[in-house]
Amino acid sequence: MDTTVTLSTGSDLSEALERYWGYTSFRPLQREAMDAILHGRDSVVVLPTGGGKSLCFQAPALVRSGLAVVVSPLISLMKDQVDTLTGNGVPAACYNSSLAADEKASVAAGLREGRYRLIYVSPERLVGEGGDGFVAMLSQCDVSFVAVDEAHCISQWGHDFRPEYRQLGRLRALLPSISLHAYTATATARVRRDIVSQLGLTDPIELVGSFDRPNLVYRVLARANLKRQLLDVLSRHERQAGIIYCTSRREVDALAAWLRESGVRALPYHAGLADDQRSRNQDAFLEEDADVVVATVAFGMGIDRSDVRFVVHAGAPRSVEHYQQESGRAGRDGLEAECLLLYSTADFMKWRVMLERNGELSDASRKLLRDMERYAASVGCRHKHLVGYFGEAYRRADCSACDYCLDELETVGEPTVLARKILSCVARVGQRFGVAHVSNILCGSDNEQVTGRGHQELTTFGLLQDMPVAEVRGYIEQLIAHGFLRQTDDQFPVVTLTAPGVELLKDASGALDLVLARQRRPVKDRLPKRSRIEAESWQDVDRDLFERLRALRLAIARSRGVPPYVIFHDTTLREMARLKPRSVGELHQVRGVGAKKAETLGERFVEEICRSSPGAP
Repeated sequence: MDTTVTLSTGSDLSEALERYWGYTSFRPLQREAMDAILHGRDSVVVLPTGGGKSLCFQAPALVRSGLAVVVSPLISLMKDQVDTLTGNGVPAACYNSSLAADEKASVAAGLREGRYRLIYVSPERLVGEGGDGFVAMLSQCDVSFVAVDEAHCISQWGHDFRPEYRQLGRLRALLPSISLHAYTATATARVRRDIVSQLGLTDPIELVGSFDRPNLVYRVLARANLKRQLLDVLSRHERQAGIIYCTSRREVDALAAWLRESGVRALPYHAGLADDQRSRNQDAFLEEDADVVVATVAFGMGIDRSDVRFVVHAGAPRSVEHYQQESGRAGRDGLEAECLLLYSTADFMKWRVMLERNGELSDASRKLLRDMERYAASVGCRHKHLVGYFGEAYRRADCSACDYCLDELETVGEPTVLARKILSCVARVGQRFGVAHVSNILCGSDNEQVTGRGHQELTTFGLLQDMPVAEVRGYIEQLIAHGFLRQTDDQFPVVTLTAPGVELLKDASGALDLVLARQRRPVKDRLPKRSRIEAESWQDVDRDLFERLRALRLAIARSRGVPPYVIFHDTTLREMARLKPRSVGELHQVRGVGAKKAETLGERFVEEICRSSPGAP
């Protein structure tokens, strides 16, 4: 084994962290993950998005001699990470199909001459067809270790399985003397076992961080007037970056067009767009020429933009894993962000039909859908529900960062009485009608669909006439999620009673723990409460100065042809606007300002701070 493994000292890692990234402390499990590399021991590392996962293999690459090989799934992701590294003074490069012949030759020469400490490659380039020549080149380069990023892609049990990742198991045979390390933000115990098996890891250390993202505010609403609901979110995040996920390309195009007409800098993204258009739209978002991307789930893995302040799902995804991964693209910088799920029970019916059509509807996929439906209709702390799904105990009594803990939901008194009224109505109509019709009857609507069938004569007609139809629909959907009602998968789905539902009609004691809730009716001109994280992150920050620093960052980024977050994250700019350093020496005290950036960019930011705050001490 390479003798430089013994260089694992706290000062080596701490010095690299501070010099190149401007950090003076480790995040949870980072030090342990780095030590695994420095001691040549295989590892599986699961850290949440924004938890400093990339640093776990980047910092050791500077402490341990040799070349670190990083396997990454998308070219855009590689480029952003390499741009960030080189901007920090770290010798790094990528080798992929986007490079021209002369660029490939230059990188190859750099590898032979030992000029790089990290090389980013795709799985196809490393072990795919025609990859033998590249591996042969690497074998001459004193490779110290291989890091497999987005490692969940190797598992068929993961949420984003990619067949080309399966070939990475050959790495053990191709590079037998080096350690392998797998990194992901989301992986259940089953996925972790599959990663170990597929990569052929030897006695790996397994490091699993908390799945909780305390900076994210989770909200769930029954989808009603979608455009009105979207405008409410956008009003809270004016001119901020956001992603809106839709389940169909048609909806993506329609919503993106409507947002542009409404004055929002929005662009569509889905697989139906031409490759060059899709690439241009993605770049516009990364470079802050667009604020909102309306997308199918094809958008996201290659997005490293750290200041996404909101993610909206305009329909429920197919699993909690998918939801955590997609919503987790918000707030990667650790600052506050909002994650809103707008759902309907029809979403889950659509998924079942789609999965069945594709031959993918199995007991496992049905369970994943039920789990997602249960989350959507649950009443309780969203953070507790999400981390509990991944097997983690949630210790806080109040997250102060979800609709429930921010007191935006109102639990209903006598939920069992309300449930029995709804169940009775479903029984009275012979279990032959859908959610909308049952809601209209309960609310006492005298529309043609109700009166034409004589349903205004039912004893359940008008039982809930003091409630809005949308509210009653929400209760019906909660009862479906609780298992007292079922919605069929037919073209025109109807609501039927389940065995527990029938039992509840007979005996009210069968729902002792039933909780139903509604969204509190908004008070005019009152915005939702701010989360604890948001209040703390803005404390003592000069907001005007922060915006001027953002403008300076954007100008520098455009002059260099890189996304703004490659220059500095928002966390660093807020810290500058809080501390107001008045010299390059003082700028070193700001978290996220390393030596190279202080040297190359420090004077410009200090000048802006002094110009904006001439009277500051």
